[in-house]
Amino acid sequence: MKIVHGMGSNAESKSSQYRLNKRPGNEERKIKVMDACFTAFDKDEDGFLSLSEFELICRALFRNDRGKIYGLEENQLNEIYAVFDTNGDGLIDREEFEVCWNRWIKVCTRPRSAFLIVDVQNDFISGSLNITKCAAQQDGSEVIEPINHLLKTVPFDAVFYSLDWHPVDHVSFVDNLHLRDVDASSSVSKEDAKVYDTVTLAGPPPQKQRLWPRHCVQDSWGAELHKDLVVVSNAVKIYKGTNPEVDSYSVFWDNRKLTETTLFSQLQNKGATDIYICGLAYDVCVGATAVDALASGFRTILIDDCSRGVDLVDIEKTKSTVIGNNGVIVNSSQVRAMVEGRDRRPELGYKLALEIKHSIRSVRKSSQ
Repeated sequence: MKIVHGMGSNAESKSSQYRLNKRPGNEERKIKVMDACFTAFDKDEDGFLSLSEFELICRALFRNDRGKIYGLEENQLNEIYAVFDTNGDGLIDREEFEVCWNRWIKVCTRPRSAFLIVDVQNDFISGSLNITKCAAQQDGSEVIEPINHLLKTVPFDAVFYSLDWHPVDHVSFVDNLHLRDVDASSSVSKEDAKVYDTVTLAGPPPQKQRLWPRHCVQDSWGAELHKDLVVVSNAVKIYKGTNPEVDSYSVFWDNRKLTETTLFSQLQNKGATDIYICGLAYDVCVGATAVDALASGFRTILIDDCSRGVDLVDIEKTKSTVIGNNGVIVNSSQVRAMVEGRDRRPELGYKLALEIKHSIRSVRKSSQ
């Protein structure tokens, strides 16, 4: 991103020198780059960035690797600007821009990216819950080649594999329904229930449960990652669905939000800003994971051609939910440029600004 075109005025240099004296070493270069950026877009040289000047930054920031500029909606531009105009005077001064630079621009241009491959396991591809037999009739094996290509060619900062890892008496198995009580409010009775139906199990509290064929039983062949899937060194495996009484679609939480996996803490430890999600099944575990990633504050990208699902209508609902919550859906051919910071999407910039806004508000509340 070429957004630096020169140094500043005398007043600006005096302000810069003050900060440089306080921050020795490598910080000097970083301050100079930041100040040069501010100066380049402070077109009227008044020492502030107006909304129109900030819009020029966004036009330089949000573009793809071929130079095409992505449009930013006016209301989103105004909201992002207001996040960094912390004193509400309608201008961004140098101190406010420092926050914008360090917490927003630098993340947009140099994201830290995690790749999460969801449940590419034997049972979903050719075993007991082969998704080709579900309504969408999609072939789960088709995700393996594009996922492998990404693993070999894209410099992700971290790679995670999730695995359904169910005990034999798991609540989701249709042949275990006789072990549970069905609530009187259930639209499907225990006697009539069959695979893929949703029943309401007795509580407390009552819980809806979709019934699946027995699948991904711990230490079974069906629970293993597919043999053709590349498993990179230093990757992390996350096991979910281990509680027999609670199903677990998301790689972050079980379905009742009772127990959290280690994924969130590990992403935080690695400093991840962006999470690329794909795998099986698109409208079940992949979709639930993407929703939780967005709710957890991560810039979230679904990889469309690296995912296959159960039901076409539910797949489209998943896409709409992700897009509606400022996530992005891309093809695997677009991933490398995004990971390397050469293709920068305004949706992800807006999502990050909202998270910064929330963080600033939380700090203010805690200090009151």
